[in-house]
Amino acid sequence: MGDLEDDEHLDVCQNIEVGLKRQYELHADLTDSICIFALENAKIAVRKQCGFAKNERVTDHALAIGIIEWCAAIGIERIGKINNLTLAEYVARIEKIKRSVIRHSEYGPRAYYEFIKNFV
Repeated sequence: MGDLEDDEHLDVCQNIEVGLKRQYELHADLTDSICIFALENAKIAVRKQCGFAKNERVTDHALAIGIIEWCAAIGIERIGKINNLTLAEYVARIEKIKRSVIRHSEYGPRAYYEFIKNFV
């Protein structure tokens, strides 16, 4: 998986980002650190709903739940149904976005939101 522009599932990344933007706008206290934590838990939640990660726990942190539920819903809607998206490919897209959040978080507690708010 190279640049976003070369990603055959770029629309999946954009779908995830729409949900992240909404959560940042709904919760002024949502920070990039919590977003990163939520995306990590979203990967577990998606694997669980596909029958894997049975012994792993998903957080119930109030600020993380919206992101986790959004990512899980996109997974249900897309995995195996649109453009042959696999579970592994979907989890890789969540990880790609998580890395972007980590990168931007160096510039402030909500720097990722500042980055995406005008593009999504």
